[in-house]
Amino acid sequence: MSLEKTIGTYRFEWSALRDLIAVVGVMIIVKQSLLPVTQLYAGPASTLTAMILATILLKRRGSSWSAIGFRYPPSWLKTIGLTILSIAVFILCTQLMALFADRYFEDLTYGSRFDHIEGNLNAYIIIMVLVWTHGSFFEELLFRAFMISKASEFLGGRWSSDIIALLLSSAFFGYRHAYYQGIHGALITGAGGFAFGLMYLWFGRKNILPIILAHGIFNSLGQTFRFLGIEDTD
Repeated sequence: MSLEKTIGTYRFEWSALRDLIAVVGVMIIVKQSLLPVTQLYAGPASTLTAMILATILLKRRGSSWSAIGFRYPPSWLKTIGLTILSIAVFILCTQLMALFADRYFEDLTYGSRFDHIEGNLNAYIIIMVLVWTHGSFFEELLFRAFMISKASEFLGGRWSSDIIALLLSSAFFGYRHAYYQGIHGALITGAGGFAFGLMYLWFGRKNILPIILAHGIFNSLGQTFRFLGIEDTD
């Protein structure tokens, strides 16, 4: 049975907060532990570990990933349309944030993290596997479906709770990329996370597949351009 406590007009769901802290804590601890060893695989290792824990916690609460949006789409045509819409909102939000970030912070792009991919087919194949696991599937389920749902649940499940949860997940998503993109990249990445989170809420938290596909398409294009040696694609 979950432990609830009402303060004023808000009912706080403390079990949701515990689940959220556990998953976020695992992502931070695993990633920070591996960063001195490998920048490339620290993120994927942390999201994989967090996915396992989140799956266990959802099951313990009598829930599942399908309950918070990951399910087979009733219409692939509609899914494609929502994917295109998600891409458009992503571009809008990131470009608006870029106007601010470009003015005040240095653009570090991706540093040297992916330099080894250019012209290296084996490295490209590996990074594409990571793109469609860690970089789209894991990140969207964790940062959008799990984090927004749990944070909103803790705060009472109101529309205002959704907005606060959206802002918190976006800020954490940006922070996760700051170690190699700097503040400039963290702001733009956070804006991208905000765009995807906004679409997740707009879809009623019932359909996250278009956001996964949109995220994967962006990452795939970026890594493909990098493999081909095409400049200024970030």
